[in-house]
Amino acid sequence: MSKKENYFLSQAHQPFFILGILNAVIMMLLFALSYKGLIALQIDTLTLHSYSLIYLVFTNFFTGFLFTTFPRFNQTETISRNYYTNIFYANTLASVLFVFGILLSKELVLIAMLTAFISHFFIIYKLTSIYKNSKTPDKSDSFWILGANHLGLLAHLLFIISLYLPTVLNVAINIAFYPYLIFLAFSVGQRMIPFFSHSFAEKGKYFILIVFILFVLKSLFSANGSQVFELITDIVLAIYLFREFYSWQLHPFQSPAILWVLHLALFWLPLSFLISAISLGSELFLDTSFYFLNIHLLAIGFLTTLLIGFGTRVTLGHSGQAPHADSFTINIFFFIQFVVLLRLLFSLNIAFGWGADFLFDISFTAWIILFIAWAIRYAKILIFAKAA
Repeated sequence: MSKKENYFLSQAHQPFFILGILNAVIMMLLFALSYKGLIALQIDTLTLHSYSLIYLVFTNFFTGFLFTTFPRFNQTETISRNYYTNIFYANTLASVLFVFGILLSKELVLIAMLTAFISHFFIIYKLTSIYKNSKTPDKSDSFWILGANHLGLLAHLLFIISLYLPTVLNVAINIAFYPYLIFLAFSVGQRMIPFFSHSFAEKGKYFILIVFILFVLKSLFSANGSQVFELITDIVLAIYLFREFYSWQLHPFQSPAILWVLHLALFWLPLSFLISAISLGSELFLDTSFYFLNIHLLAIGFLTTLLIGFGTRVTLGHSGQAPHADSFTINIFFFIQFVVLLRLLFSLNIAFGWGADFLFDISFTAWIILFIAWAIRYAKILIFAKAA
């Protein structure tokens, strides 16, 4: 068999990144069509949107990244090709079943979720095995990365239960989003970004523990509607994270684009919580809803910017190319921020009744264009080891 035919599965990150890109486009398109009433679904739109993005898009990106880097973190052998390809096939099957299920049968959705859950279990099983066999003296970062994944598995189970017990859905979303997805991205970012930036500033002794506790509190307060306590938690997170990140002296304005995009993602985290506090305050005192603004700032501003930044770096570095962002890629980095702005405008449109509902069409289209543009630049490298 030729090298060209073998290359796609030759490294763990490649198939998962491609699957994540495909799902990012397909799932957003299905959500948009459902939201606009153009297609009928077998499940509610909120479940489609939240579950598909968390477990069929972002989890695939994280799996590709962690299956590549986690063994290096822990100084262990790489994950065997047979193991990660089986996970990839299972995740692909879950994605296909999910698409057909939401259109045809709720029972098929259940089978898709169970398939993804079992695959998720074996992802964590492998990461746990790597952690236990680690030869590195400091496993604290790996501990938090693993812990976030375990919470993600718990939330995954709650999503499955919510198909037949809808009252569980809000709890599932909040656990999956804050202490799993966002905290996992934070755990990886706080380790890798200072390292790439040659920052030697010492972090607070209990920095990650405090952030974790605050994320758990945020998810609990959000799930049970305790807006006053949620607002306070947002303010504390915004101040605490900004102060810590600022002390790292990252110098984003003197850094190359492949690095400053990660700095930008990092500072989106405290900014998102600050804006979340403002939007919650408006809801409390002005009786105005900003329509999930806080979640989307985190999901696009922080998470998507971080994943595109890391994904670009990993794709280039592991194909033997210099981790350098060309002009096309830099434009992608800026375009992510444009997508954030569009989603912000849509929330403001809802809050203030502008009647500019076309902003929804523009914002979801921009999301799809973002991932297609990244694929145009990097899919050939991931699949064939060839630059576009």
